[in-house]
Amino acid sequence: MFIDYAKITIKAGNGGHGVVSFRREKFVPRGGPDGGDGGRGGDVFVIGDYNLNTLLDYRYNKRFEADNGKDGAGKRKSGASGKDLVLKLPLGTEIFQINEDGSKIKLIDVTEHDEKILLAKGGFGGKGNSNFATPTNQAPRHATSGKPTQEMQLELVLKLMADVGLVGFPNAGKSTLLSVVSAARPKIADYEFTTLEPMLGVVRISDYKSFVMADIPGIIEGAHLGKGLGHQFLRHIQRTSILLYLLDVSSQDPLEAFQILKAELNEYDSFLEKRPFSIVLSKIDTIPPEEREEKIAEIQALFAEITSEPIMAISSVANLGIDELKNSLFHKVQNSQ
Repeated sequence: MFIDYAKITIKAGNGGHGVVSFRREKFVPRGGPDGGDGGRGGDVFVIGDYNLNTLLDYRYNKRFEADNGKDGAGKRKSGASGKDLVLKLPLGTEIFQINEDGSKIKLIDVTEHDEKILLAKGGFGGKGNSNFATPTNQAPRHATSGKPTQEMQLELVLKLMADVGLVGFPNAGKSTLLSVVSAARPKIADYEFTTLEPMLGVVRISDYKSFVMADIPGIIEGAHLGKGLGHQFLRHIQRTSILLYLLDVSSQDPLEAFQILKAELNEYDSFLEKRPFSIVLSKIDTIPPEEREEKIAEIQALFAEITSEPIMAISSVANLGIDELKNSLFHKVQNSQ
């Protein structure tokens, strides 16, 4: 199950209490104060893990607490420190703190594998009475309490990190393309909105050359307002380096289709307007071979004012133009880094 949003509560450990104690041993009169300090409360960390691609672990388990520090003891024994809590998160997770008034503050953006980031610090342990002995007060009878910590309400938002994001209307052939160029196995059917969650696939050019492609569920006009699958998955496009607009070659007006898709992305995030993109015609096998060249040239002319790059035409089913597309995207990814 793909989960890209969760709300959780975390709490670092409280510090253990210092204690009041006096040395009591045979033949040692007036042994003096020997109360130990409390242990430090456990911290809460997050760590990026590229093996994870969902927030499923945080969908049903909503509360996470580090261990409290142990209280001190006599004979100047300090309490044990609380065990730290480490939350593993998929790369691309943004963490927001939710304030009491409902406002949010962005705390962390998890983007590196094994990157360990402190999220909440445990409380300091209290001081035992052995710390307060002075020449004028040789038998102090007070100790300090451990520092308590406050709960934090957090919002976790996952935005998949990919080099190429597939953008297109439902049934444009995005899932089929991803299944052909990578080992990903998205659900493929001849009805709209087959893809209900984003899919990632690694596209290999050679042993040491590859890039990551993301199939984003189909976008329709008004998606940024919540129509269709709405903007639920549009956030994942924000992480991609290149946008690949996949247009059905049999569409009545490919240019209008492209403009609608581009407008939806721009309404959702204006920064996407400047993102590098490529345009590809899909399902070219549905056009008779003798008519393909003329059809592609006709569509290319429509896009002359938008892009000077040649518009590629592919068929995932017939494996036409796939290698050329993979190599073109790889070079474009390299140039964008």
